[in-house]
Amino acid sequence: MIKFGAHAFSWESDWTTATLQRVIGYAADAGLDFIEIPLLRPGEFEAAEHRALLEERGLAAVCSLSLPKWAHMPTHPHEAERFLSSVLDRMEQLGSHYLTGCTAYALGVLTGAPPTPGEYAVIAETLTRVAEDAKRRGVVMGLEACNRYETYLFNTLADVSGFIDGLDTDNLHVHADTYHMNIEEEGFRAALIGAGQRLQFIHMSESHRGLVGTGNVHWEEVWAGLAAIQFSGYLTLESFAAPNADLAAATCIWKPARYSGQQLAEGGLKFLRAGAIKSGLMEG
Repeated sequence: MIKFGAHAFSWESDWTTATLQRVIGYAADAGLDFIEIPLLRPGEFEAAEHRALLEERGLAAVCSLSLPKWAHMPTHPHEAERFLSSVLDRMEQLGSHYLTGCTAYALGVLTGAPPTPGEYAVIAETLTRVAEDAKRRGVVMGLEACNRYETYLFNTLADVSGFIDGLDTDNLHVHADTYHMNIEEEGFRAALIGAGQRLQFIHMSESHRGLVGTGNVHWEEVWAGLAAIQFSGYLTLESFAAPNADLAAATCIWKPARYSGQQLAEGGLKFLRAGAIKSGLMEG
């Protein structure tokens, strides 16, 4: 069954105890099933308070991240593993069961060269251990493909699919993002079909990071691809009305958003529901 959600940065520039009540309220009022929480600083995350508020409003939570630059997995695997372990600790306390995003690399780290077999070997060894640790805790993991201007490691869905097929774990899945796909893929439908059942999580993002349906993403192709694989996972609106300073720098978002967070969430949810119904992924 498809689940609809939105990234917290649709509303607020940071995820803190001070902002959580507002964002959870906004998401619930928009009619979403879950909120995507950026767990970028697990040491400062008040899991118990978050859990109580989520349960009060009837919202689930998934967590996402980009590794810190000091924990870029190919070059700092031990730091990456420790960081991800601390994230999983907080997720257990939160009661969240899905962790995704840039779980193997830091956004904005570019070497000026293609990835090497040695880098992939380090990621494979480290991420397999983390994925198995997550599995023991009841957490499923995803790995996101991002465009070449933000990472040199995994740019297409085929990059991620091929990598996870070679791992000794069944607890790592493909995370797609239509913003990045619009840059890197030869087409939406074929790429999604190629990912197949490995695909469980999608950032439904417009080409300009604004309101879905108002840019250049070929949404009919997206829905056709999702229908072909009978997608039944997480559809997440990722529009950055209020990215924090680190994310703004990594993703080069410099201009103020055209829409409010609630316009992005409510208008985006209406667009996603209509697409899912039209493509036969859910009943009207």
